[in-house]
Amino acid sequence: MAHDEPAKQDGTAKLVIRNIGLLLSGDLARPILDADTIVSVGGRITAIGREKDVDTEGAHTLIDANGAAVAPGLIDSHVHPVVGDWTPRQNQIGWIDSSLHGGVTTMISAGEVHTPGRPKDIVGLKAMAIFHQRAFANARPSGVKLLAGAPVIEQGMVESDFKELAEAGVKLLGEVGLGSVKAGYEAKQMVAWARKYGIQSTIHTGGPSIPGSGLIDKDVVLEADADIIGHINGGHTALPDDQITCLCESCHRGLELVHNGNERSALHTLRVAKGLGQLERVILGTDGPAGSGVQPLGILRMIAMLSSLGDVPAEIAFCFATGNTARMRELDSGLIEVGRSADFVLMDKAQHSPGKHLLDSVQLGDLPGVGMTIIDGVVRSLRSRNTPPATRVPIMVKG
Repeated sequence: MAHDEPAKQDGTAKLVIRNIGLLLSGDLARPILDADTIVSVGGRITAIGREKDVDTEGAHTLIDANGAAVAPGLIDSHVHPVVGDWTPRQNQIGWIDSSLHGGVTTMISAGEVHTPGRPKDIVGLKAMAIFHQRAFANARPSGVKLLAGAPVIEQGMVESDFKELAEAGVKLLGEVGLGSVKAGYEAKQMVAWARKYGIQSTIHTGGPSIPGSGLIDKDVVLEADADIIGHINGGHTALPDDQITCLCESCHRGLELVHNGNERSALHTLRVAKGLGQLERVILGTDGPAGSGVQPLGILRMIAMLSSLGDVPAEIAFCFATGNTARMRELDSGLIEVGRSADFVLMDKAQHSPGKHLLDSVQLGDLPGVGMTIIDGVVRSLRSRNTPPATRVPIMVKG
């Protein structure tokens, strides 16, 4: 199988994962499942339960989890891809594959803003968005699902531009505010046009991140009413606490916390969301590649940071990077449910962590060790080259 090709499924390939020590669902309402076996056929989950109660016969791929945990593949809600697995931002090759070794199986583009010579005229920005949408749909680096083609909106766009983009398959807007549209009233109109045609929007929040961007404060964010409050903890520079609190309290849009932001502000956002009883709004991203580089373990680091310092159970923190994002982004992955994509990360507590088990170690702030990733029912990586070594590692029995 080529490095950048999606795994081919004939619709009958059967995967069985047995001897699971802990099964994380990604669902806030029921984050831990009472099951030790998962079965998928043709890349989709068909059964979850006890091994004695499910059909495990005829597996093409059989994995003994060896007592390790299984979770939905992690989702990075905020990346800036360019071409394949190369980023000119740091002239680095292999950043997506490295993220796979950090448990990430799905990525969402917040705009291909680092593309050299990025066109800012309307014809050019539409063409670039359609190109990126097609390119990453056709070639998935290391099998990772990357939803790309997120145009940065510019002044002069009209409703028909959004209709054209949607008809061509574009489903995302790049960060509102990275282009010439910075005023709340302008953004509000274009976000509404995008929503009308099924295109989801994210708005830049906080101080400028790249030349050409600017301060986007709470008033602009509230007026624009984008679907996701992008890096509410800043990318890198966060808004004052009172403005973050206002955003949490005054709307019901997604609260995106990123690795490349202000960690104190991320914890403040988490506490406000928790106080409001709205943890389902919290989703995670890295906001990379960026000036600070690539963060292959960025999502795991956010999970450990939010759990250990934000006083939330680790199984809940994992939901921020899986089921919460899946529901908000309307993905068919991110939750371990029958009918969903068979995208998993197998992991265990790091060797010599003082934690008693995986969840305890994460709540102490330690990163887990990734032992395997699976996308669409196909094993895409074995023991991670980036995480600390896991205590228990899954075994490929057949496949």
